Amino acid sequence: MSNCAVVGINWGDEGKGRMVDLLSQEYDIVVRFQGGGNAGHTVINDKGKFALHLLPSGIVRDGVVNILGNGVALDPENLLNEIGQVTEKGVSVTPENLKISDRASLLLPWHRDLDELEEQRLADKKFGSTKQGIAPFYSDKYQKKTILAGELLYPEHLKQHLKDLMEWKNLTLTKVYNAKPYTEADLDKWVDTYANKIKDFVCDTGVYLKEANKAGKKIMFEAQLGSLRDLDYGIHPYTTSSNTMAAYAPIGSGYPGAKIDTVLGIVKAYSTCVGEGPFVSEMFGEEAEALRKEGDEYGAKTGRPRRVGAMDIVATRYGVEVQAATEIALTKLDVLSYMDKIPVCTHYEVDGQKTDRFPFPVALDYAKPVIEYFDGWKCDISGVKKWEDLPEAARNYVLFIEKQIDCPITYVSVGPERDSIIVRKDGK
Repeated sequence: MSNCAVVGINWGDEGKGRMVDLLSQEYDIVVRFQGGGNAGHTVINDKGKFALHLLPSGIVRDGVVNILGNGVALDPENLLNEIGQVTEKGVSVTPENLKISDRASLLLPWHRDLDELEEQRLADKKFGSTKQGIAPFYSDKYQKKTILAGELLYPEHLKQHLKDLMEWKNLTLTKVYNAKPYTEADLDKWVDTYANKIKDFVCDTGVYLKEANKAGKKIMFEAQLGSLRDLDYGIHPYTTSSNTMAAYAPIGSGYPGAKIDTVLGIVKAYSTCVGEGPFVSEMFGEEAEALRKEGDEYGAKTGRPRRVGAMDIVATRYGVEVQAATEIALTKLDVLSYMDKIPVCTHYEVDGQKTDRFPFPVALDYAKPVIEYFDGWKCDISGVKKWEDLPEAARNYVLFIEKQIDCPITYVSVGPERDSIIVRKDGK
């Protein structure tokens, strides 16, 4: 591989972190190019178990340089907390292995406040926000009303800019939501306690990436969430507020001229969804609880139970298309080992018509799943390392998915650990 983007194909939570951790041994640099601390990537390796939210998943791999690009919602408070958590487990985080784009915008304290206040206002019409301030942050970013990380290096300018933004934002807090306004003292404390402590990581990452590329270094671009949460191509309005697509990686990384050679799409062997919005293949009741328990399906950031469902061929094929995925990693196949019959959503029924095309978001509310069942394998496959050693029923399941989504499945994950993987190239 040369430059590669690792992206989610469905609703997120597909297992991108474990694949970045595994493949980062082949790369020099790992770049997070969008999103913030509102979702988590879980990594399990010889150093322990890590729930990463802002830090790129390559941070736990020695010798890898990690970059937070300009497309990231950079929350200094959450970042510092996360750095503290990984360093407690023996992971070194220094300006040598973590670099922050000077053009990354900072998520400010009022963004989390506004996120929660708006969810409260929406009540039963809420979007299912994680309340990490992501939507208010991106809204302000596109209004040019945020602070760039590079401004931390200019303290007098920073102080005045923050004051101007505070006066503007207090109008919304007090007059729209009847909430407490911020003061200059509040912001001074935030700068001293959090923002100033990340200054040493801030640099021109665009120059760094360009020079690294010239030197033949391999770059991996790590996405947050998945295709169906993309602001433009997802299940609007139940999306995140950034672009989760591989096509955005060069822009959000700080190196717009980057060429991506491989797009590795991550797909879970069944479906999961955190948050609100249409989820056509969703399971309910005891059937759902059994799958949730078997797969330990609880949000890495929030801890809340994930919605679970059958593998959704319609949504997955769409995700592969919009990501322009060149290959697929299928994760958590081992979780399905308890099932006698494995459900797969092969089509949707919309307005009485059967379709295999992913519909416009409004039509998803009326879509019904068309389910087919496949034989289960009813044995532990977590120790399998070779494709030919998988039970025939498991191989048939993988091959069916591969054919339906028209993209080669080159990795099959049979456990959360770094080495619990089957590498399958050229259909073998």
